[in-house]
Amino acid sequence: MGELSPIDKFREFLQTKGERLTRERSIIIEEVFAEHEHFDADTLVSRVSSNKSGRRVSRATVYRALKLLEEAGLLRKVARPNGSEVYEHDYGYPQHDHLICSKCGDLIEFTNEVISAIVEKICAENSFIKSGHRLEVYGVCAKCNAPPQRRHRKLDLV
Repeated sequence: MGELSPIDKFREFLQTKGERLTRERSIIIEEVFAEHEHFDADTLVSRVSSNKSGRRVSRATVYRALKLLEEAGLLRKVARPNGSEVYEHDYGYPQHDHLICSKCGDLIEFTNEVISAIVEKICAENSFIKSGHRLEVYGVCAKCNAPPQRRHRKLDLV
């Protein structure tokens, strides 16, 4: 049997907490999983408030839903150097790690089989049952690291 869809997994999780999948929560999860991109809570609030259906979703509902989606293992937070946090899919998306620019805050995803194999080996050596891993490498991205473009002054062109 294949993996549950994110909405079905969320519905199942909510049932274990004695809660239900409301219309607002459905709108939120559909928006979250419409495409794979990192987003912050405010971005999601503006996306669901401009929902074409015209159905309003309050900011508080979005924040509560994000916390529940994280608890359910559907989303995870990634911290940026400036202290802000963004969310990303953690369900149905391949294991990956991040390069995080300390200047602009960009997140670059990458996968590396060697790193994954090392983590598996270390876990096996320690009889450790891994539920996941996260590697975040901080530095400066190529865009921020590029030398500034010098503008030619008129005298230089003579």
